[in-house]
Amino acid sequence: MAELEIPAKYKIDEVRKRKEILELPIASPGDEPIKINLGPSHPAMHGTIKMIAEMVGETIVNIDVEPGFLHRGFEKMMENHTYPSALPYTDRLNYVTAFINNFGYVATIEKLFGIEITERCAWLRTLFSELSRITDHYTCQAAICSEIGAMTPFLYFMQARDWIWEHFNWATGARQTYSYARIGGLARDIPDDWLDKCKEILKSNIPLLKDIHGLMDKNRIFLDRTQGVGEISQEDAINAGITGPFLRSTGVGYDVRKALPYLKYNEVEWEVPVGKYGDNYDRWFIRNREIEESLKICFQCIEKMPRTGPINSDDYQAHLPYKPEVYQTIEGLINHFKIIIEGPKPPKGTIYHCVEAANGELGFFLVSDGTGTAYRLHVRAPSFMTMGALDKIIIGHQLADIIPIFGSVNMVGGECDR
Repeated sequence: MAELEIPAKYKIDEVRKRKEILELPIASPGDEPIKINLGPSHPAMHGTIKMIAEMVGETIVNIDVEPGFLHRGFEKMMENHTYPSALPYTDRLNYVTAFINNFGYVATIEKLFGIEITERCAWLRTLFSELSRITDHYTCQAAICSEIGAMTPFLYFMQARDWIWEHFNWATGARQTYSYARIGGLARDIPDDWLDKCKEILKSNIPLLKDIHGLMDKNRIFLDRTQGVGEISQEDAINAGITGPFLRSTGVGYDVRKALPYLKYNEVEWEVPVGKYGDNYDRWFIRNREIEESLKICFQCIEKMPRTGPINSDDYQAHLPYKPEVYQTIEGLINHFKIIIEGPKPPKGTIYHCVEAANGELGFFLVSDGTGTAYRLHVRAPSFMTMGALDKIIIGHQLADIIPIFGSVNMVGGECDR
C-alpha cells in the first residue's frame, strides 16, 4: 500500500558483516571460574530475573537463569474465579498486549460454548490485536536501543507507542490493562471517529520509523553489538518450543495467524518475515518487519470493517445482557444475576486454543467440569519457553552481551510466573 512505502535501507545480507564467535579461553587446571550475580535488582532484569554467571575473564562459561516469581499465581487464580471475573487477570500476562491476551482467553471459552462472534467484532479484535503487536514491538525495540546506549530511537519508539496507547484509552476508558473483551463479543463499541483517527495515527508513525531506520540500520556500534551475538539454530529453537520472532529469526516461517488462521487474518494480505542467522540483529530485523506488516493489516481492517452492526453475539448464556434489558425486564435481571454469581456454565470438556501474541504462540489449555469456574487452566506463555533456552544462547559470549541478548527475548514477568 502507498502509505507503507518505508525505504528500508537494509537487506539482511547486505549490511551484515559476519563476526567470528570468540573461542572460550583455555583455563589452566588451577583456574576456577568467577561467579557473578546479575539481578534481580538490576534494571535490565525486570525485577524478577536472576542470572548466576560463571566467567573466565570476560567470557561466560556457564550461566544459571532463574525466572523468579511475581507471586501472583495466575493459573490458580483463574481456577478460583468465574470465567468472566477471571478476564482481568489475562491483561496482566503481558501488560503491553492485553488485547491479545483477552481475545485468546475468551476465544477459548467461545469454542467450548460453540459461540460465533459477529463480523464487526471479528474485525475489531483483529485490528486491536495488530495495534497491540505494534506497541509491543515498539517497547521491545526501544528497550534494545536503550540497553546499548541509543536513547534517541528509544524516545522515538516511546512517542509512537504512546499515541496508540492514548487511542486505546479513548476506546476503552483504560490504559494498558483494558479488560475489553467479553465472551461472545466486546465490552463496548468504538466511538464514531475512532477508526479515522486511528488511520491518522498509524500514518504519523511512519516518519518516526524512517528516522529510526536512518539512525540504526548502518550504525557500526549497533551492528557490532547485535550481529553474531546471541545466535540460536533452527533445531535448538524448535526443540525448546520457541515461537514468534525468536523462532522466525532462524528462518522458520511459523506463525499461528498463517498456520491456524483465526479472526480475519485469512482475509487480509500480509507476509511472515523470516531471518537467517537467529542472532540479535535478526530478531531486531524481524520485529521491524513485523511492525510494517501489522501496519498493512491495520489499514486493511479499517477499510474492510463494517461501520455498523452488532459487536456481541445473541447468545446470552455467556455474556452479560445489555443494561436496558437488566433494568427493564425480569429476564435480563435474572440472567445478569446468574452470570455474575455463578458464572456461565460451558459443557464439560477439554480444549486448547492459541493465538499469535507478540512473542509467539500464546495458548490456553482449559478443562471444564460444567461449572462456572475452570477446573484447570494452563497458559502456554511464549516468552517462558524462550527463557528455557537462554542459558545455551548466552554461554560463550561476553558479560556485556547478556543485556542485549536478554533484551531481544522480550521477556514479560507476568507470563513467566508459575
